[in-house]
Amino acid sequence: MDNSNKSTDACFIRAPADGLRCEVDDALSCLMVSGSEELVSRVIRVKVQAGDTFHFPVTVAVPFCLRHRSSHREVAVKFVDEEKRESYITPVTTDGARGGQKGCLAEVKVYSLGIFAVVSCLKRETYNVPKRGLSLKLTMDPRICLNYLPGSFTAPVMAQTMVQPVDAILLAAVKSRNDAYELVVSASPLLHLTHPNSQPLRRPLTVMLPCPNPEKREETRREKGQEHQSRAPCNSLLPSDKVRLFAAGVRANERSNELLILLGSRDKQWTVLDKIVIRNQQNGMVSFDLIENFDRLLVFRLFSPLQPCHLTALAEELEASACRHSVSVVLQCGRDNPHCVLLAALPSRDLGWELNRLRAQGCGGIVETSSEISLCEGDQLLLRFSGNITSTAFTQSNTVAEPHDRLTFHCQRRNQLLVHLTEVDPFGNYSSPCYKGTALLYRVTRAELEWRGDKAVLRDEKLLGNPVCKLPLSLPKKVRVIHRPVATRVKICEEAEPLSDALLLWLSGELSQEETALLVSSLRLSRSAAQLVKLRSRDIPSDQAFHILAMWRRALPAVTRRPKASQLAQSLAKIGRPDLAREVLLREAELSQK
Repeated sequence: MDNSNKSTDACFIRAPADGLRCEVDDALSCLMVSGSEELVSRVIRVKVQAGDTFHFPVTVAVPFCLRHRSSHREVAVKFVDEEKRESYITPVTTDGARGGQKGCLAEVKVYSLGIFAVVSCLKRETYNVPKRGLSLKLTMDPRICLNYLPGSFTAPVMAQTMVQPVDAILLAAVKSRNDAYELVVSASPLLHLTHPNSQPLRRPLTVMLPCPNPEKREETRREKGQEHQSRAPCNSLLPSDKVRLFAAGVRANERSNELLILLGSRDKQWTVLDKIVIRNQQNGMVSFDLIENFDRLLVFRLFSPLQPCHLTALAEELEASACRHSVSVVLQCGRDNPHCVLLAALPSRDLGWELNRLRAQGCGGIVETSSEISLCEGDQLLLRFSGNITSTAFTQSNTVAEPHDRLTFHCQRRNQLLVHLTEVDPFGNYSSPCYKGTALLYRVTRAELEWRGDKAVLRDEKLLGNPVCKLPLSLPKKVRVIHRPVATRVKICEEAEPLSDALLLWLSGELSQEETALLVSSLRLSRSAAQLVKLRSRDIPSDQAFHILAMWRRALPAVTRRPKASQLAQSLAKIGRPDLAREVLLREAELSQK
């Protein structure tokens, strides 16, 4: 079964029936890793189609890609069944072609279906300690030796070890954050040692660990050069050379007094084991005898004594920093489509190379880069917007936390999210040539996520806190085309005013005072208007009738003469003067024909 044409999206299944369905469910990748695990494949969900019967076993081959290889790590297939139970399966890895595609495949045989993913985890070495004792060199690091004396346990036991390397870069990064750690020269690898709790150690266990001293190596090379110079006659040396040789000898004696401190962890609690004597061996090796069972062991090389609280804090910070990565968030606009932006979480040490790769893929627009943030494997960056720009996914969905607005970080995979932007208010930012907004990114750890159905859901969105970074956004404004008519027809009306003053004067002379009062109510003039006319006309009936008719004419809208004349004729007919109504219409018709 093949899901896609790409090898990273393909899943090959061998099964006795054809009733299976295979899907890619990368939204659950945040829940497929824990501890120091690293995801190196897509998340594949395999299930039986509804109504089909199926017979096991099934062989599933998941493609994966390792960007960083290490002798301390191995590949395993992590399987989560329908009841959310996790298990690890050691796969048969193949590197070749299958289905016309090349790549590495992790092949496992299973008897139940669920979710599959390939993870890179610390290599576990399981061994049996017999009664006669055992001397063991670990395969992941042959410098680490365990020597069990005869009778270390009352019965044969099964033990397990893992090695977490602590390189100089990691130690220097932790030391740079706290001045109290400056006295630490180097640290040994973190040794995970698991023994059965029911079997305590009866005889000391000798452990040998590498704890290098880089300054000692420099002095060794310097001493070799000075030894070559010392073969010349002593008289030939200048006084400055003699002073330099003496100072080098003093520094060598000072370095020989370096302190070695052993720390052990039991039940996730680090303690300083100051009663155990640590022996300094050759080539930066140290050894000690262990008389108790501890889960983890770590050795520090110090210039001078350090308080136990600082040592335990350093061990905890080293253990946590080994799973953290410095990441820079990049927001890059499309070259041809500024509304389509690419959001990527890139390792800070590879930022330049990754930006060149994105430009080669066609992302040649404006680039916005955040400062370094610290992320663990499986952490998510939750995307939110402020200002006048948002995502089209937010406008099409009413839910707050959907998979389309999250970017899950995996150190060995490409962490990219394609976002389509749009403006909130098309009339906003009126004083700017572009729309403006901000992309807010909130960090969500794996502990803040949980299974809910078939989705990874945030436990409580109120615990998001402050955003870890803010990136400015801008969108160009569209040129708006306003459709206006080409020309406007203007009709000039030169007609005479309807119901002229001469007509109203003639009509007011024909009306009596009682008829004028009836005409006021028929024309629906207000009582206050009639009283105002009486005050102005000085009890002359004809003047009162003229002012009332003129006031009524001004209150009418600017329409043609016929509606005004017909309305006045109707009012005259109502008050019992149809003769005047007929005369008004005839005179108005004669004026309109002129």
